[in-house]
Amino acid sequence: MKASLYLVLANLFWAGNYVVGQAAVASMTPMDLTFWRWALAAVPLLLLAHFVEKPDWGAVLRRWRVLLLLSVLGMSGYTLLLYGALGHTSAMNASLITAANPALIVVMAIVLLGEKTTRLGWTGICLGLLGVLLVLTRGELERVFSLSINTGELLMLGAIVVWGFYTILARRLGVPAIAATAVQVVMAVVMLAPFALATDVRFPQTAAEGWSLAYIALFPSLGAYLLWNLALKSTSPGTAGNYLNLIVVFTAIITVAMGTPLTAVQIVGGLMVIAGVLLTGMKGRAPLKVA
Repeated sequence: MKASLYLVLANLFWAGNYVVGQAAVASMTPMDLTFWRWALAAVPLLLLAHFVEKPDWGAVLRRWRVLLLLSVLGMSGYTLLLYGALGHTSAMNASLITAANPALIVVMAIVLLGEKTTRLGWTGICLGLLGVLLVLTRGELERVFSLSINTGELLMLGAIVVWGFYTILARRLGVPAIAATAVQVVMAVVMLAPFALATDVRFPQTAAEGWSLAYIALFPSLGAYLLWNLALKSTSPGTAGNYLNLIVVFTAIITVAMGTPLTAVQIVGGLMVIAGVLLTGMKGRAPLKVA
């Protein structure tokens, strides 16, 4: 039950990242956002890990190779690809590509971990994906076939592949979740620092930029990654991946809160996504089997 709550909250925070990030890339570069979000999150995460989990830091750092790979994938690679994509493609196209992530993670889990999926699990994935398509196309599913692939969409395809590998690897890490996240963030800051200096990254110069970065550093960075790693301690990668469909639902809710009315198609699509998540999360997964 806790894992489900963690996954729901993580995706709520990431939905906000789509909305805020879409606006932020209009005046800030992907490197600006990526570097500063992790630089601001690093110390709070380290303190949280030290005083809450009290980990054996020596044991944690002995896994530095895997942690470094996870940092490259989830903290640096995925984030740069996401913000880069939002600067070149529409929110509709980016979200539509992201909706393919749960199915991709299931396939990767089957291939890499030998994980099994029941028919009910596939039904939940398909139902959730159909709900996402309804929300994004406003009920006109034929619009899917008219989308062209541009630079931004290719970046998003790269982003979901990177996130798939991150999820698979993080599931088998065996390191306290907060400590693992903190070390990955610190590694990302160190690795990105030379590139940040070379590209002359700048700190927010307006109030709007400042508030955007504050949200991104606190919720999608600190909160969402921490909750995602906590959930993966007791949840399979495929099940966790299916929750990513909630990003679209939460994005729609945030949009309504900002004054844009919700259509009947969006409501129906959102309910289908939630039903798909419940099917996959509750009964749609077979026991994990590693070949």
